[in-house]
Amino acid sequence: MATSLSSSISMQARVSATTTRFCLHKPTSIFNNGKANLSFTLQRPIPARLAISCAVKQETVEKVSEIVKKQLSLAEDQKVTAGTKFTELGADSLDTVEIVMGLEEEFGITMAEERAKEIATVQHAAELIEELIQQKTA
Repeated sequence: MATSLSSSISMQARVSATTTRFCLHKPTSIFNNGKANLSFTLQRPIPARLAISCAVKQETVEKVSEIVKKQLSLAEDQKVTAGTKFTELGADSLDTVEIVMGLEEEFGITMAEERAKEIATVQHAAELIEELIQQKTA
C-alpha cells in the first residue's frame, strides 16, 4: 500500500512511446512498503496525447530559455516556454550540442552524452539540470 506524507497531492503523467513520468506539484515522499516500484490503476483510458508540466524552478526554466535564445540567435521577443521543442526553433543536432555546452557552462555542471542526447525541450533541460545540481550538492 502506498502512503504519502502530504494530505493533498496533484499528479500529472507524461506518456510517450518510451517513458512514463509522474510529477508531484508539492514536494512529498511516497513509500510502498520498501519497494522501489509503484503501480497505478487508471479509472479511465488515457487520451492519445497527454501533456504535462513537472515542477522545476521557474528561474531554471527562464535561464534555459535565455541560453536557448542566445545559442540559436533568436529575437528577444521570440517566445520560448518550458514546452518549446528545440526542433520547433529550427535547432539541428549541432545547435543542440551548443545549447548543452552553454547550459553546462552557465550552471557549472557536466552532462553525460547519453543524457544530453535525450534533451528535446526546455522543460527536459531544466529537469536534468536540477537533477545534476542536486547530485552535485549531495
